[in-house]
Amino acid sequence: MTTQAPQTPSTEDFYRHLQNELQGIREAGLYKNERIITSPQGAVVTTRDGREVINLCANNYLGLSAHPQVLEAAHEALRTHGYGLSSVRFICGTQDIHKELEQRLARFLGTEDTILYAAAFDANGGLFEPLLGEQDAIISDELNHASIIDGIRLCKAKRYRYKHNDMADLERQLVEARQAGARHVLVFTDGVFSMDGTIAQLDQIREITHRHGALLGIDECHASGFMGKTGRGTHEHRGVYGQVDIITGTLGKALGGASGGFTTGRKEVIELLRQRSRPYLFSNTVAPSIVGASLAVLDLLEASTALRDKLEANTTYFREAIQQAGFQIKPGTHPIVPIMVFDAVKAQQLSARLLELGVYAVGFFYPVVPKEQARVRVQISAVHEREHLEKAVAAFAQAGRELGLVK
Repeated sequence: MTTQAPQTPSTEDFYRHLQNELQGIREAGLYKNERIITSPQGAVVTTRDGREVINLCANNYLGLSAHPQVLEAAHEALRTHGYGLSSVRFICGTQDIHKELEQRLARFLGTEDTILYAAAFDANGGLFEPLLGEQDAIISDELNHASIIDGIRLCKAKRYRYKHNDMADLERQLVEARQAGARHVLVFTDGVFSMDGTIAQLDQIREITHRHGALLGIDECHASGFMGKTGRGTHEHRGVYGQVDIITGTLGKALGGASGGFTTGRKEVIELLRQRSRPYLFSNTVAPSIVGASLAVLDLLEASTALRDKLEANTTYFREAIQQAGFQIKPGTHPIVPIMVFDAVKAQQLSARLLELGVYAVGFFYPVVPKEQARVRVQISAVHEREHLEKAVAAFAQAGRELGLVK
């Protein structure tokens, strides 16, 4: 009896496999649709069918992504410095405005020097591997952003995780790392956690890391520009401004909303990253128009706290009003307001009904958040007026009653 050789899979088998994966995502109610808008970001955006809807899902915390002064600065940089540099900085040169922005960010955030990246994901992805090796340890909050997780995976340092925002467990992990003989230890956390709006206890973390001789690093993507009395970030908010060793962040949220990221800290850290950080060495730098606009953003923030003050007032109003409407939210003070639905399908139904009622707010569900923790995440902006927020709360209340989520 002859035995037939196993059939070699074809390329079509691969595409059928992908089709099955996508179908499984759809059937589980986890498929993420992308909505098309035809306008700039703002309190109101225009959908492809021409409807104007209240925008509650942008990272445009200070409303600067379409600010006239920011747009004018982008146009001017485009005129004077061109569309792009066409290569990486050590090959094709560094423009004066890039160096100016790095120095301005360092001054704004209370550090010595800054390095720019094409994206904040790259800043975290290129941070850990150049700085720490097999003899070292990284201790990370278990709910840190995916970019932090991926960056740590690229590093040979020993990895430890502590329970989310749990200071006792952080100290246990530090003790374990030291007992294991770690040479250098870096504790790294989001300053603000993007799914929950939780603000890291940086004052306590800094005290704990000091006692154990460890470095402290934070990701400030959801904090730079508006957290703290003058918008410097979570470290200002928690009273440890100037005491954080490494800060990563983005130009793509409160600081203008386009793209681009950065790492800022001691000059030795930044200099070594310029020599060895792979995303910096192998990716084009930030476009001049974004750099020019970001400089204008810093001018605005250093001149007045009016935008962050309005954002704080808007956040306080919305958090109180949405709870009075019967919804459960994650507690806190941050303009990220997770409105808990728990069921993934219900979260999508609520989001869809809100859009019909003129409110753009997106459902989040596994794997973006844990299973049975589905929500509609709202993000408040300084560009919202009270009437926008009142209409949004009314739409939530109506949709919630229709779907049986509130009484």
